[in-house]
Amino acid sequence: MKKKISSFMIVAVLILSMVMAGCAPSTPAATTEAPKAEVIKLGVIGPLTGDYSQYGVAVEEGAKLAAEEINAAGGINGAMIEIIAYDSKGDKTEGVNAYNRLRDQDGIVGLIGGTFSGVTLAIKEIAVEDGMPVLTPTATNLEVTLNAPNVFRACYTDPQQGSTAAIFSAEELGAMKAAVLYNIEDPYSEGLAVAFRDQFATTGTVTNYEGYTKNDADFKSVLTKIQAQDPDVLFLPDYIAKVGIILAQVQEMGMDVICIGGDGWDGIEIDYADVAEGHYLVNHYAKTDPAEIVQNFITAYETKWTKSPNALAALGYDSTKIMADAILRAGSTEAAAIVEALAAADMDGVAGHVTFDENGDPNKSITIIQVINGEHVVAGKVGGN
Repeated sequence: MKKKISSFMIVAVLILSMVMAGCAPSTPAATTEAPKAEVIKLGVIGPLTGDYSQYGVAVEEGAKLAAEEINAAGGINGAMIEIIAYDSKGDKTEGVNAYNRLRDQDGIVGLIGGTFSGVTLAIKEIAVEDGMPVLTPTATNLEVTLNAPNVFRACYTDPQQGSTAAIFSAEELGAMKAAVLYNIEDPYSEGLAVAFRDQFATTGTVTNYEGYTKNDADFKSVLTKIQAQDPDVLFLPDYIAKVGIILAQVQEMGMDVICIGGDGWDGIEIDYADVAEGHYLVNHYAKTDPAEIVQNFITAYETKWTKSPNALAALGYDSTKIMADAILRAGSTEAAAIVEALAAADMDGVAGHVTFDENGDPNKSITIIQVINGEHVVAGKVGGN
């Protein structure tokens, strides 16, 4: 009898203990910390093949280098970053298809892109409707961030670089007359052209404002027209593949004119150093900048990719670091939380210190570079915080 009572009491105690345990408060970790994702996916969209692949590949490589460094340091609260890059081929439709795939199939929580303004503008309205956090490294067209609270950029705008090129031409190069030759089918090229023209006209004379299409390859007729007006500078706001051809024909015709371009010229010294010699471009950073953050990035990039980084690689790298920092500060992969954290970004990057204004545009310095003996030589720096 005693044995039965003892057994009953033991069972009762065990049941009571289980009930009490069930009533005990949860640990703080269980109520304040949501399960962490093992992988945080970020998308990259850019031209990875074709004539403009050097731009998209540079952004992809910069983004992947940044992700690798973040993961090596423990990731974002232990979650590893995965960069998923798709080829836009520089085409708007391809870019939209890539965005839809990244959103629907890959489940990205943020987009680093697009690379070109035209593709980014094509993606913009869909991304705004989705509320997707977007940080484009390199889309400089003014419209990219307007009326788009979830869209930010790490680069300066077309009006900023176009007007800066005009001011530099007038004040530092002493130009009184300027000509503009641009791609009428590209928002990037046109945006710079308009900004340069309008700014230069306040102090000098715009002798020519000429356009061409993306398929044009012979510019001698329009260059002859420009040459007849004897401008001091010729503004060429386009990308390397086209600018290289134009500069070669400028040289072949013996035109006595200083040419200047935008950040689309970055890397022109690789294939067109001879025809770019002595000419100028505005850019996001200079590889000769002695700042530790710049030189550390260059060393890491050259070690990983066995080549020198252009400005777009630096901006892809910066954008990934900024997006990761926003996710960390948000403490969430929810889109609205990331967007709010992006708006409050305040950090140093390879291409300058980054804070965003109400439109999602950064206050960035613009570096003026002259190509001398195939190297970038800093001719000046304008603005910044």
